[in-house]
Amino acid sequence: MKACLVAALALLGATHALAAEPSPACAAKRASIESQIAEAKAQGRRQQLFGLNRALRANKAHCTDASLEAERQRDIGAATKAVSKREADLAAAQKKGDARKIAKEQAQLDEARAELARAQAPLVP
Repeated sequence: MKACLVAALALLGATHALAAEPSPACAAKRASIESQIAEAKAQGRRQQLFGLNRALRANKAHCTDASLEAERQRDIGAATKAVSKREADLAAAQKKGDARKIAKEQAQLDEARAELARAQAPLVP
């Protein structure tokens, strides 16, 4: 009986230790947030710093691989919509033939595509 109790406590302790370790994806997200915090501090961006600190607390308290994947899928969906909108805007500008407007829309489309590529990147490098 005593051995069983000791084994159960050891298992419980091991499970707790595993739960305390963040997944590689959560650790990578945390490192990214901490890097952004350092940059915001260096540039004196107090509002951004407030939001980043809140994001770091949320990461430490609630981060799971599933939550990160859900966030990633939302980001991909939003970025895909933005690319579609920019493609339509570029097509409209090309139809009108305004070279300056075409260049502007092309630059915005390129940025939207870059954002989509960032959203589609794997969670852990």
